[in-house]
Amino acid sequence: MDKNAPSTKAPALPTPKATDGSVRKVGVEVEYGGLPEDRSAEILVQEFGGELQKDGPDMRVSETPFGSCKIYIDTAYRKQADTSDLGRAALDLARNLVPVELVTSPFDPVHLPDLDALLIHFEEQGAFGTEHGILLGYGVHLNVQIIHPKVTHLWAVLTAFAMTEPVLRRSYPIDISRRLLPFVDRYPRSLRDDLAGGPPETVRELARIYLEHAPSRNHALDMLPIFAEIDPDLIRQQFGEDSAISARPAYHYRFPDCRIEDPKWSITGEWANWVAIETLAEDRATLDRLCGAWIEHRRKLTSTASDWAETASDILRANGHDRLAGGWRRWIS
Repeated sequence: MDKNAPSTKAPALPTPKATDGSVRKVGVEVEYGGLPEDRSAEILVQEFGGELQKDGPDMRVSETPFGSCKIYIDTAYRKQADTSDLGRAALDLARNLVPVELVTSPFDPVHLPDLDALLIHFEEQGAFGTEHGILLGYGVHLNVQIIHPKVTHLWAVLTAFAMTEPVLRRSYPIDISRRLLPFVDRYPRSLRDDLAGGPPETVRELARIYLEHAPSRNHALDMLPIFAEIDPDLIRQQFGEDSAISARPAYHYRFPDCRIEDPKWSITGEWANWVAIETLAEDRATLDRLCGAWIEHRRKLTSTASDWAETASDILRANGHDRLAGGWRRWIS
């Protein structure tokens, strides 16, 4: 998002409403450094209104275009900051490496350009993202409400991302600081192998496939919150009663970097990439071509990840999915 250009309109999802007729919402998590929680909250209130409340070192701002927002530094030390000098000192030390997080409630995606405008104000007041330093693996998470909890929808979106992930990583490369950290691991080829056969009969079957091959929260598309929402018993069996997985009916898309200091980057642009993934998911003919091509790719003894990225890119371009193939740069919405 060019700071000197007007806000870009957020593209609509191919199916913008859930089956109950409500607008599908998105919750956003932004990690950044250089701007304390209290100053971040003050800027949010100044630019968009709302009511500011303090909860220890955490800040909450209600009644914004992004619902109720929480701003905090993501470390356990913040729980001790109000109770001891040692806790406060540890919190201050953690600020050198641990990001501040802005976490929104689910809101209408039409307001994503407003969130970009807020981040511009943050950057003007000293905030920075992952490009500021080699150890700063700051990211942006989009939590996109599902259309419905049916296996056909969940399989299609999961498969659309799984088949195009190598292309996305080449076209929109993740910063090295995040690649070195275990937060956006690649899906294994074995998951694509099982997904390529088509949708299973039930969500539980799909969840079992996912858990067999990618039983971790640390993937660029984390499906565990959805499976925890739909089939909590299965997730408890896998991870135990004290699992940190938060159940919610939303795709947890962890792929984007936070490039808040880049004037051509925007969350709206990253949202457009997600919209492209869902657009592919609803193009069953092209998705089936990708699945068939993946099966053929795996039969070749000398095939590589780079070979698959080329093959998938050709299929995507031939069928009008240029954005996923890298036809646009990441900052163009």
